[in-house]
Amino acid sequence: MELHSKLTILLLAALGTAIISIRRFLIRRQFARRHGCQPVARSFSKDPFLGLDTIPGTVRAIRQHRILERVCEIFHVYGNTFRVKELNQSAIVTIEPENIKTILSLNFKHYSLKHRLEPFKPLLGEGIFNTDGEHWASSRALIRPSFAREQVADLRLLEKLMQDLLVLLPRDGTTVDLQELFFRYTIDSATEFLFGQSVGTLKKSQSELAFAEAFQYAQKAITVRGMLGPLNAVYRDRKANECNRICREFVQQFVDEAIYAAEGRQEDKETRTTDTKRRYIFSHELASRTSDKRRMLDELISVLLAGRDTTASLLGNLFFMLAKNPVVWAKLRAEVDVLQNRPPTYEELRGLRYVQCCVNESLRLHPVVPSNQREAIRDTVLPLGGGKDGLSPAFVPKGTLVGYNIYAMHRRTDLYGPDAAEFRPERWEDGKLQPRWGYLPFNGGPRICLGQRYALTEASYVLVRMVQEFRGLESHDPGPWEEGLSLTLCSRNGTKVGLIP
Repeated sequence: MELHSKLTILLLAALGTAIISIRRFLIRRQFARRHGCQPVARSFSKDPFLGLDTIPGTVRAIRQHRILERVCEIFHVYGNTFRVKELNQSAIVTIEPENIKTILSLNFKHYSLKHRLEPFKPLLGEGIFNTDGEHWASSRALIRPSFAREQVADLRLLEKLMQDLLVLLPRDGTTVDLQELFFRYTIDSATEFLFGQSVGTLKKSQSELAFAEAFQYAQKAITVRGMLGPLNAVYRDRKANECNRICREFVQQFVDEAIYAAEGRQEDKETRTTDTKRRYIFSHELASRTSDKRRMLDELISVLLAGRDTTASLLGNLFFMLAKNPVVWAKLRAEVDVLQNRPPTYEELRGLRYVQCCVNESLRLHPVVPSNQREAIRDTVLPLGGGKDGLSPAFVPKGTLVGYNIYAMHRRTDLYGPDAAEFRPERWEDGKLQPRWGYLPFNGGPRICLGQRYALTEASYVLVRMVQEFRGLESHDPGPWEEGLSLTLCSRNGTKVGLIP
């Protein structure tokens, strides 16, 4: 009798699950029909269960440092939108500008970043880059005022650090890795801007760079955790745990200092004259808007990561290509000649059109965040990708990952011409190239990068000052650019050049 009852319960449970599944199927079919959806016909995975057939090729491409190149080849074969399945996760991958516009802007609330939270959390906590909804909105509101024009336009810090950088550059044409120095420059500028004092890596020897090295390893660990997915439950990396601790304790001291400074400012508010102009410090301004120390720590370390890595990667990639293109360097020299060898003002910097073309072209050819993903949190629709021709709307079931690959989209010949794989800044010169959502180096929609203007200003300033300082730039790397991919995209072999004063 007891066995019979258990069997009855099991049968009822199975029947209930089947009814729910059938009902969900019918609702989704009706939804897809209502929106004129066709299935995403092209699939990169041949194994319908776990997609194991795609893994060996992916692993091989990662080992050969050509995963992005392989992705471009796959899009060439399977079209601009296709399906892929790896292990238990189904995904749709696209390089259609209209799809990306829909994901990031038009249907922004249909997608989530919740898949990022666990891999990012040990280093970044819960901040602007791995949260959604109200938490993300309040993070953005906290940070946005710190990137106002008056902060970005103050170039004195950039010039002070430029002097530190120039001291380290050889003048006899011997090989120097500019990329390594650019990472030191940007962490110095980011910590000065955020905390009011730089970590001073440009003035330290390699043996003294404990925080910078810990920060670098902790970021690589994020990439590993992101790739492992559910296997993170059994994955352990003691070095990563130690690096996360070092980084968060380092930033915590500035959180405490900022809270203390904010309290002091409140106390002497009555005695300060209206003419007194305080030096701008990001952490102090953050402390004036929240007293939540954990929140401050999470946001500061997130902005520190973005401020260091994106600009350094951009500069490393840009100078790698400039060293291979002496004609471009000569054109830059001719343009910045108007400054008569003095540092530019913010307005002058923005007026140097060929400088901007070179920066734009580097971000097109080597976008510092080359790919991204969102998870559908409801049944939704992409405007393109359905049907055999990929031109019909495509149904996206709740729980599906939707990936968009900026690197491959930026190399589409129908958007950028037959030379899309080449570094040619002149393509931006006449203003006719208007790719809109086909050019996305800083994301788009409500989550567009708040520090975009700051990063572009810093990169352009370093470029101009280097052009003023050196007559020539010689590549000391005989090979082509190779991808070094972690959270950002940089040159795997660094940027090895010889400088001619």
